[in-house]
Amino acid sequence: MTNKLRLILMAVLLSVSACTEEVAQNIAPQDMTAETLGHYCQMNLLEHPGPKAQVHMKNMPAPLFFSQVRDAIAYARAPEQIAPILAIYVNDMGAGGATWEQPGDGNWIDAGKAFFVVGSVRAGGMGAPETVPFASRADAEAFVKTEGGTVLELSAITDDMVLTPVEQDPAEGGDADYEGRLRALPNAVGG
Repeated sequence: MTNKLRLILMAVLLSVSACTEEVAQNIAPQDMTAETLGHYCQMNLLEHPGPKAQVHMKNMPAPLFFSQVRDAIAYARAPEQIAPILAIYVNDMGAGGATWEQPGDGNWIDAGKAFFVVGSVRAGGMGAPETVPFASRADAEAFVKTEGGTVLELSAITDDMVLTPVEQDPAEGGDADYEGRLRALPNAVGG
């Protein structure tokens, strides 16, 4: 085999091996923008109060954002994920400057290392009970003193705490409001 043929063969082998290399995926937390939409609600996250979450999945170019932390935990436990989950980040509600109306940017923490308050009086961005994350147990316990609830680590949050449907107060709309809007549709479109 000639040197020229060896060089060509090596070049081909190197190019084939380069194609099979996996590219490292960026799973660093992403800040929310005015265009960031919640995965379930498809609404702008910056318009909703309470902590948010983002889920990074294998081979996905961008994370899925959630308007409630509870929803991200439910998503992670439900069977409909489209790819393996690589990371889940949540807003640290104990970070300086984080408020319920402005949960912050740049204060993302790994959900697996967070302390969550479950069962507080606070509702999340979509009106359901929220699972409120903190980087420190002390901050979570301080929140419990004013808002109620229990401090748990992610592994101690049971499925029924995040997967159970939330009953809607009939005074806030509920089925009667939904049915009324459905009945009005034929009249609204001239039918």
